[in-house]
This record gives sequence, structure tokens and C-alpha cells, in this order.
Amino acid sequence: FKNRIINGAMTIDQRNAGASVTIGSAINTYITDRFYIIAAQASKLTAQQNAGSVTPPTGFTNYLGITSSSAYTSLSGDYFQLRQVIEGFNIADLGWGTANAKTVTLSFWVYSSLTGQFGGAIRNNPNYTYTYPFSFTISSANTWQYVTITIAGPNASQGTWNANNTAGLEVTFDLGNGSTFLSTANSWQSGSFGGVTGDVKLVGTSGATFYITGVQLEVGDTATSFDYRSIGQELALCQRYYQVGYQRTR
Repeated sequence: FKNRIINGAMTIDQRNAGASVTIGSAINTYITDRFYIIAAQASKLTAQQNAGSVTPPTGFTNYLGITSSSAYTSLSGDYFQLRQVIEGFNIADLGWGTANAKTVTLSFWVYSSLTGQFGGAIRNNPNYTYTYPFSFTISSANTWQYVTITIAGPNASQGTWNANNTAGLEVTFDLGNGSTFLSTANSWQSGSFGGVTGDVKLVGTSGATFYITGVQLEVGDTATSFDYRSIGQELALCQRYYQVGYQRTR
């Protein structure tokens, strides 16, 4: 269990079976298992496993695709975020919120029709009292790019991090947050943020796309190869949080 992200290769899609989903307002809209989008305004984004039918990066067969439905100007209090919450039991060994907090590295493949500074954050959940905003640059449009971000763990004065069966931490990607939810990059900060000031706003360009796969969060200061699990293992991990039921007939 090197990778604390579940379904980082976007293989499992129990809810939607590859169908496109329109993102509603102020609700958690799950796309591929464990990944959901939350938006302050409805119908500004659609999302789908393998949206746009581009070729994934080498070694992957699926990705999560997000498309802007209009050219929307984000208000200061707006939030548009792709998230995954990681259960406290699965980060207990990190020692976050103590003097022995471990460093982690977040890595992923990303592809967008837009270029420039993008961002996201790691923060405690459900308290939302401490956040580490991060940024990354997409330099070439419509090209898969590998990103790695190394984060020193929060110390004893930097928030409470659950180590039980409640939410432990949250990984967030900025899709067009307003200024209220943006801050400076690369340090632990008191407050709840979802990205970095100056991030490209996906919702601001009609038809803009943001695709992501191979999401991995691991202990250490170096990104290593993606932790491929068997389909049975990955499905079982997803089913801890959601599973489709079937009625047996005779």
C-alpha cells in the first residue's frame, strides 16, 4: 500500500460506468471512484472517465476528464475543486501533527487544453484548519505531463490529523476557485485553501479540458513508479466506501 490514493489510475467507475456527469452545486459529485468534484455553481463543469478519448500516458488505460461548460468568471467565494479524501487509518503512520511527521510526495500525470500555473492543496479534513497549497505549470497544451510535488509533513502546531476511520486528509486540485480559497504556495498555513493565487481557472474558458491519471501520494521525498494493484484489490478498496448492489432473480 505504497500509494495512499485509491483508484489513482481511474480504473474503477462504479457509479457512472464511463458516462458523462454534469456537476451540480454544493454537493459531492463522484466521477471515478473516490474522486469527486464540488462546485459552488451548478452546470459549469462536466466530468467523465476517459472524456475526449485521448490516448493515456504510457502504462495507463484510463484517466478522469473534466470539461468546462461555459466561460464563467469565478466570484471571490466560489470554489471548483477535484478532491479525494483519504481515511485516517491510511495515513496514521505519517505522524502528521506530531514532531515525527513524515515527508510525502504527490505525483500525477496531467493534460490540459490550457497552459500556465495550475494548483491544488493538501489539507486536514473535516476540520479544514491547515492547508498546504501547491502549484505546478502546464507548459504545453494537450500533452501529458508528469508532475511531482514533495511536502514536508505538518508538525505538532500545524493542525489535527485524524488517524481513525474518519477523514484523515484531503488532496484537492483547483478548477477555478475564487480568491477566498487561494493563497501562496509551498508552506503549511492556517486556514482552508484549495489552490494558489494566479492559478488558471478551468471554468473561465468554455470547452477547456483538464485530464488527470496516475495520482499517487507516498512517503518520502522522491516520486517512485506508480503502485499498480490488481483490479480485485483496487475494486475492494473502492467498495469500502461505495458498492453497486444487484438484485438476484430466478
